[in-house]
Amino acid sequence: MPSTQRRSERQTSTTGKKTGAKKKTGAKAKTPSIDSATPAELDAMDVKKLWKHYDDKGQPERLRNYFMERYLPLVRYNSERIYARLPDEVDIEDLMSAGLFGLMDAIDAFDLERGVKFETYCAPRIRGAILDELRTMDWVPRLVRSRTAKVDGARNALIQKFGREPTKAEIAQHLGVDSEEYKKIDRDGSPVGVVSLSRNWRQSDGNRELREIDVIKDSRQVNPLGETQRRDLKDLVTKGLSRAERLIVVLYYYEEMTMKEIGATLDLSESRVSQMHSSILARLKAQMQHREREFEPQTAV
Repeated sequence: MPSTQRRSERQTSTTGKKTGAKKKTGAKAKTPSIDSATPAELDAMDVKKLWKHYDDKGQPERLRNYFMERYLPLVRYNSERIYARLPDEVDIEDLMSAGLFGLMDAIDAFDLERGVKFETYCAPRIRGAILDELRTMDWVPRLVRSRTAKVDGARNALIQKFGREPTKAEIAQHLGVDSEEYKKIDRDGSPVGVVSLSRNWRQSDGNRELREIDVIKDSRQVNPLGETQRRDLKDLVTKGLSRAERLIVVLYYYEEMTMKEIGATLDLSESRVSQMHSSILARLKAQMQHREREFEPQTAV
């Protein structure tokens, strides 16, 4: 029994020494230096201590990069909020690039002694940098944008008041300007409606995107069906006519020359050209009155 008690005391003593050694070892652990700490270790530190060290050390590059990465979500958050009110042709990556410059300026100019959180301080700087970039990208003057916004606001207010689309006179009266001034404002604001031909028009079936350029009508494009109908009609009208009569029809209706000019070209008097023209019309009317439906304009499918 005594030997068992002595063994137990020795084990307790040994265990106590080991525990004391562990406590002593733990006491030697030191907090990592800010200049050599990893990003994870910096996250665990007091942010006010980091800002104070940043100011005291003359804004070290390593700590500035850490702040850029730490507050990068603020840039994305403000960019997405502004992007939600913009057309589709604006790229959100461009907004974020501008917001990064605003974040850099906010980091360099931040003063801890003002007692303001950095998140509160940098948000207006980020939004301001994004809005400045949008103004440089916009080719329309700010005055035109302001006038257009006032007209749109007046129109929306009158729609809510009357329950219908207001007239130009009613909008001018709501704005407190005369009709001539309103015409000028409306004319100056007309270029604001410019859109990109690359933006999505609507979502089509499948994976293919339907863009504005795919559905816009090009008035300069010649309709091949209409051109073919025009050529066939010309051949049908001039069929069976003499050379002089064919020239009168072509020069008058297709070249848009006057009777006097046609007479000078064919070496005929103006009255003779007019007489021949009337005779041609009478024959063509009798010949084609039962074929009117063939000459109705057709649209391409």
